[in-house]
Amino acid sequence: MGKRITDKVTWVGKVDWELKNFHGQELSTKKGSSYNSYLIRDKKTVLIDTVWQPYDKEFVSRLKKEIDLKEIDYIVANHGEIDHSGALPELMREIPNTPIYCTANGAKILKGHYHEDWNFVTVKTGDSLDIGESKLVFVEAPMLHWPDSMFTYMTGENILFSNDAFGQHYATETMYNDRVDKEELYAEALKYYANILTPFSSLVIKKIKEVLALNLPVDYICTSHGVIWKENPAQIIEHYLKWADNYQENQITLIYDTMWNSTRKMAEAIAEGIQEADPAVTVKLFNSAIEDKNDILSEVFKSKAILIGSPEINGGYLHSIGGLLEMIKGLKFKEKSAAAFGSYGWSGKAVKLLTEELDKCGFKIVNDGHKSLWVPDNAEIEVLKEYGKDFVKAIQ
Repeated sequence: MGKRITDKVTWVGKVDWELKNFHGQELSTKKGSSYNSYLIRDKKTVLIDTVWQPYDKEFVSRLKKEIDLKEIDYIVANHGEIDHSGALPELMREIPNTPIYCTANGAKILKGHYHEDWNFVTVKTGDSLDIGESKLVFVEAPMLHWPDSMFTYMTGENILFSNDAFGQHYATETMYNDRVDKEELYAEALKYYANILTPFSSLVIKKIKEVLALNLPVDYICTSHGVIWKENPAQIIEHYLKWADNYQENQITLIYDTMWNSTRKMAEAIAEGIQEADPAVTVKLFNSAIEDKNDILSEVFKSKAILIGSPEINGGYLHSIGGLLEMIKGLKFKEKSAAAFGSYGWSGKAVKLLTEELDKCGFKIVNDGHKSLWVPDNAEIEVLKEYGKDFVKAIQ
């Protein structure tokens, strides 16, 4: 059965404790997730979003226990991505003529996904739907994180249905932000922002300021993944404004791949030099071949500077580093410094190539990087420590 949020609003989604990867294999979700759908009962009955496609039959079956489907007057599709709209085909087979409120882009995307010409009603910012004692006010939020995304605000209940914004891939049966582990919650919220929303940070700031300017009271932020923000819901808005503003902590992250441990030894020596030069800075090391790529990207998001290392192979660098750099490039991090390092045996091209790639990623390049021939000996280890110290001085 659904979970009552207010007298008028009930959660009717799905908690997915088993989910470990999302967007194909692109995003790790080690804490699971939820697909949050909401049923509004006023003089009119409205369904806000559905759930991911694998759970479509379960969703419709459970929804039938909550309400006679024919009593649903309207459906609101805040976003057409399949994790939110996936149960629509199963639902629309039961109530085929029910109006679906979405943006113009939303209608195009839903048609592109399901090849059905449902009863779409397109809306734009400021449009509203009178449902009785309350109204639903629509606010377009393009590229947060798809072109069709929008928020829906419910007057009277003071609920912002924010879809992907302010969410987390975080499974919980307790539903509200004040009922879960706060550290886990914010770690997952930051990971979600860093890996999905970072490229759109300027739009995040603009849209939040636009919504805040409306002076709408917000008692709940009902996301599409993870918790509902009930206790001081503005706290996640404040974090988003901070994260969107070229966020960084006093942290330097070293990311490397290694074949025979030479590059690993380089990374450890550079890290030691960094820590000696600045004991206050947090230094973290990650082997990109064995660590979770999305966790690494979260640490890059938090860092003021990074160093990327790889041995040379076939005139280039190792594929785990190449894949990670491609993801970093897409996330468009701003105001971060970087340099490259790596071991080599003959031509020694990898460090130069890595430096060029870091430049393409938008990092401020600190120096030409450092390469070590074969396995670093004690003398070279000392050189690498000095390189770490110099790196710190260059970014202060």
